[in-house]
Amino acid sequence: MSRTTTPADLAPHELRILVAVDRERGFSAAAQALGLTQSAVSHSIRGTERKVGAVLFERGRKGATPTPAGAAAAAHARRVLRLLDTLVAEARGAARGDGGAGGGATASAVEGTLRIAAFRSAALHLLPAALERLAASHPGIRPEVRVVRELGAGTAGEVAEGRADVGIATLGGTSPVPAGLIGDVLLEEPYALVHPAGHPDPRSLPLVDWHENCGSYTREWWRRQDWIPSATVLTEDDGAVLSMVSNGHGMAIMPALSLTGAPDTVEITDLGTARPTRSVGYVATPELAFSVAVRALIRELRAARA
Repeated sequence: MSRTTTPADLAPHELRILVAVDRERGFSAAAQALGLTQSAVSHSIRGTERKVGAVLFERGRKGATPTPAGAAAAAHARRVLRLLDTLVAEARGAARGDGGAGGGATASAVEGTLRIAAFRSAALHLLPAALERLAASHPGIRPEVRVVRELGAGTAGEVAEGRADVGIATLGGTSPVPAGLIGDVLLEEPYALVHPAGHPDPRSLPLVDWHENCGSYTREWWRRQDWIPSATVLTEDDGAVLSMVSNGHGMAIMPALSLTGAPDTVEITDLGTARPTRSVGYVATPELAFSVAVRALIRELRAARA
């Protein structure tokens, strides 16, 4: 009787090769990164495609481009490999912590990397206090923070694609947590008017803005305002906005995190009870949301904002 090949036959080394080709966009580059021959990488990908039953990469002169099936497969592969890393880390933590059968890993005994994706103001003003507390209570956890623009898929997309274990994300709309992920709100931050200190009529100034400063949490409020001009200065990020305002080039509507440590050369004016707010929270995959490292970071994030 012939044996049916199924995706369950995929081995970890095949997943690593798949992820490497997706990352390097070429068989030769992936082979070099993994210390393998190009033929070994090519043979592995062909075998994986047979098992999956789909073409995963388009081969061409410029390298290997993932097909839609390949992009989906690579995202799942990254998540599976990360779960295997977590299995090892927590099993070793349980052994070091003498958790006993079924006892689980003790928090302080777990070691390994915790990959965090965060948008700029969260990385600057929300994460540092939490990471300091995390280092004190969980010295074996090594955070790696990547700043990701909160545009398109944003930080949640990094988590969904398996590139981050947890994302600090702006949440909003009718579905606060993206489909397929687990998460919750950490804080609600209000928006305020920021303008050059001492300006007699700040609302007459041109608006300074940046692409990330527009979401479902602000659109309705913006539509109701008749005093805000179209953006005449569009900058790269909130730091550049604050610098422009500080130097007298305009006014801006900015969330509280972006205004942390604002210089004395700007003035912050409350927009009243109808002001817009932004929900900032965390997102993780269902398989990693309850890992020791992710749960520890979430506890410290909540404690840092208490």
